[in-house]
Amino acid sequence: MTSLRQRKGSKGKDPGPSVQNLKPDCTAEPRERFATGGFSWWTILCVMTGSTVGISLGLLCCIYVATLHENDLWFSNIKEVEREISFRTECGLYYSYYKQMLKAPSIQQGLYELIHDNTTESKRTINILQRMNIYQEVFLSILYRILPIQTYLEPIYFYIYTVFALQTVYVIALFITSWLLSDSWLAGALSGVWYILNRVDTTRVEFTISLRENWSIPFFALQVAAITCYLRPQLKPIHQRVILWLVFVSTFCFCLTWQFNQFVLLVQALIIFTLDCLDFLTTEQVVSLYLMQVLSLLLVWLLQFCNSMILGSLVLSFIVSALFIKHFQTGLKTGGFVIRVGKLALHTLLVLTLTFTINYSAKKILQLKSDEHIFKFIKAKFGFGATSTNGSGQASKEKEDRTFRMRPDVAYNLLHTVFFGLLAFSTMRMKYLWTGHMCPFAAFGVCGKEVWSLYLRVLHCNTKTMMRLIRYSVPIVILAFLYYKFWPRLMEEISELREFYDPDTVELMEWIRLKTPKRAVFAGSMQLLAGIKLCTGRVLTNHPHYEDQALRERTRQVYQIYARQSAEEVHKVLCSVGADYIVLEDSICYERRHSRGCRLRDLLDLANGHIMDGPGENEPDLILATHPRFCEAIKTDMTPYSTLFTRVFKNKTFHVYKLKKLKKKNKAENGP
Repeated sequence: MTSLRQRKGSKGKDPGPSVQNLKPDCTAEPRERFATGGFSWWTILCVMTGSTVGISLGLLCCIYVATLHENDLWFSNIKEVEREISFRTECGLYYSYYKQMLKAPSIQQGLYELIHDNTTESKRTINILQRMNIYQEVFLSILYRILPIQTYLEPIYFYIYTVFALQTVYVIALFITSWLLSDSWLAGALSGVWYILNRVDTTRVEFTISLRENWSIPFFALQVAAITCYLRPQLKPIHQRVILWLVFVSTFCFCLTWQFNQFVLLVQALIIFTLDCLDFLTTEQVVSLYLMQVLSLLLVWLLQFCNSMILGSLVLSFIVSALFIKHFQTGLKTGGFVIRVGKLALHTLLVLTLTFTINYSAKKILQLKSDEHIFKFIKAKFGFGATSTNGSGQASKEKEDRTFRMRPDVAYNLLHTVFFGLLAFSTMRMKYLWTGHMCPFAAFGVCGKEVWSLYLRVLHCNTKTMMRLIRYSVPIVILAFLYYKFWPRLMEEISELREFYDPDTVELMEWIRLKTPKRAVFAGSMQLLAGIKLCTGRVLTNHPHYEDQALRERTRQVYQIYARQSAEEVHKVLCSVGADYIVLEDSICYERRHSRGCRLRDLLDLANGHIMDGPGENEPDLILATHPRFCEAIKTDMTPYSTLFTRVFKNKTFHVYKLKKLKKKNKAENGP
């Protein structure tokens, strides 16, 4: 396992089209206007100041995570093989395609090798561009080839700096969202600072650089900012069209870079559906947002060579159903409260019924089973809390002025926070979709007019002067407190110096690269094999990208090396997938980190109907295995293990065995 050792010696009026959607509250005065632009010097000063602060916070976040990555690994001072080993599990797999594209004689040859790949899965030729979301690696490799930077910037640094730069985009998107919601760039400053200070819960980019979420979530944040702008009241039609294009581009980039895009968009489609039912959005807005999602997914479907997983996605079925029912079910938002609730309940039931019918039919027609393991994540995410519906809309202007009526952009961000919060509590990996968005929404709560107006009305002091005083003084006080409280900790964190240290894995990779044939096939754990492909280029039996049913079944078979199976059975399975070598890890075979029932060997025992190791309860239908655990018994070098396998490498962590091919012997025994 990798360890990190301490380095020695370490410690009122329309302001005009260009600024309409980023208008800070302070634009109310002074009232001097440009003769040509129609907006004040004060407005320009506020916009320029806010933009400068937003960009600065984005760059600060980028430098911060890059510094943490460097200090944690001493990345600039370690060998290339150690740098590549630091790309753990699926991160190494994705980065290997970037490396493969750069090593190809030409861009065309590199693309051909990806489309006709026969090294990622042994005895199979697969289309990597269809199977995986790696267009970002392809784009970066092409960019690195054509830019004049090869002489002073190594390919690996070009890659990681691009990912870290996306954090700048992410923070700026959060900044814009909170600015749009509250009409104050101070809210943007708060959201950016909160994102940086809560780094442990908002991102893991500094140690999982290549994960798809680190590429896609910044684009998702941009999409949310664009939707927030699109839903702002009194937005001109021409601005709506421009913003819709931004929604489409950001949604497309998000979908192209992450295989979980369809499930995130499903939650977002449910938010749009809820807002539509509660009469927060116009029909045009609803249809436009749905179409942006559909067009983005269909374009990705084309780029991924008609990947059936996208056509069979639940979000496409849901959008088709919602639009179809909406077209034919008229008068949904009329009548009294009870009648409207009944109509909404019927409407929801019809949409969900049609959704599952279409999705079930699509999966049967397409024979789609690749996403069945992910679909389980969605089942627990359809329950919503009760919402208060808007009134009939006939209230007088005086009543509207004295009550709190939520804006569409605020309502969207509120539901976004709630829905993705539920998703985060049910699936830990999805929390990064929620925690980042909590920063701008919490900043809106501090700087927004709506929230403070409620408090000031209760205190009978709701004046413009008091509103401005509170909206500006409170965030400044909070920012000052955060600086005083957390800046020393942040400086201490980035001053702590460590070093990458994993000599056993380095030794294994060097041995494989120097002592085995280039077309040798390796079997083992998914996470280790990804590193073997990246560091040595050898052929794999299985890998961590799990969105394929056949691969999941193959992985289950290969993992019998950690189960209680006979030597003959394991040898037969490994030969069937074309393996030449197997790599056994003591950290898996003798795992102690997880409790009984959660270890890999326990899961294999349960799947095979065997009683698990150690004291504890077992299911009554489990039986004692008739064979010892393979990963332990093979080390005895007794028959039949020594007959079928030969140990060729060993260190404190890994044991490598070569399979003996018995075809000739079998032919001799069976006769001509």
